[in-house]
Amino acid sequence: MTWHVDTEDLRAYAQGELAPPMLWSADTHLTACARCRGVLAEVGDPVSLDAGWERLDAELDAPRPGLFERLLLRIGVADHIARLLSATPVLRRSWLGAVVAVLVMSVLAAQIADSPALFLALAPLLPLAGVALSYGPALDPTYEMAVVAPVHGFKLLMIRTVAVLAAGLGLDGLATLALPGFGLRALAWLLPALALTSTGLALTARLGPVLAPSLVGGAWVALLLAAHAHDATATLVPFTAAGQGVAAGVAALAGGLLFLVRDRFDRFQGTAV
Repeated sequence: MTWHVDTEDLRAYAQGELAPPMLWSADTHLTACARCRGVLAEVGDPVSLDAGWERLDAELDAPRPGLFERLLLRIGVADHIARLLSATPVLRRSWLGAVVAVLVMSVLAAQIADSPALFLALAPLLPLAGVALSYGPALDPTYEMAVVAPVHGFKLLMIRTVAVLAAGLGLDGLATLALPGFGLRALAWLLPALALTSTGLALTARLGPVLAPSLVGGAWVALLLAAHAHDATATLVPFTAAGQGVAAGVAALAGGLLFLVRDRFDRFQGTAV
């Protein structure tokens, strides 16, 4: 090794006054150079040296952000929020891959059967399931980290909900583009999706993150089966003009109820059930 840190730089390093990029070079060099560590021990204050080594250990042990987290940080998202978003289970490749597979199969079924009914039935359930899997101790492996995050419980829920909806609704929207032959009918999933998700969130404060979306999803499936049994050839009720109006009303009412019960998510966030 032919290069060594200058003595004055080592003195500044020991006093915490050395600035980047020289600070980074000194950190890296000191880990491998016994000679410079010896000089540092002679010119530095022991207390300052201990603090410096603790800082270096903390930097070396700090987790490296992934690609998604780095993108969030680059566009200005706060570091603790970026970490919570990147840890959201349903934003991982396994979940997104499963959603893409379901949408591809439903689009193919719609084209083969010349009817978008299956796609319209499944598309609203995906955002509901995604939000349900993004919050709560029973489903979220990063729940303990979320509990101690410096974020209001309701704000945390909304942060993750917006992220999951952006991913889920975005994939649904891309799948809709593969059904150009059905025109505006292929977009009839949007209002039911918002209604199901907002209703599931509103009920989560009282029923929990597992039971609430399960009941909402079950009610949706039951409604579709009942409508199909009544008239198998007609357009399913939720996708008619009247059904779309009802879905918009339900979404608005559930959104208002969610705002009213927002403080319950702080108490819910601190539980383990």
